[in-house]
Amino acid sequence: AQVRVNAISPGYTMTDILKTVPQDLLDKFAAQTMLGRLAQPEEIAKSALFLASDDASYVTGHNLSVNGGMRL
Repeated sequence: AQVRVNAISPGYTMTDILKTVPQDLLDKFAAQTMLGRLAQPEEIAKSALFLASDDASYVTGHNLSVNGGMRL
């Protein structure tokens, strides 16, 4: 069997741990992204599902940045 190896590098994601962060700091994190917001966990999960799906059958050795354009 062929093995595909990929990774996901998520940006700031609204998980339970970020619920303890002050809103002004969350706003600063969001301002660092081109989309102006933080990711939702479902958005990161959908990226993982894509990489695991047949739609990505020829994708390997890739690091998918799911960060709302934070590093542009």
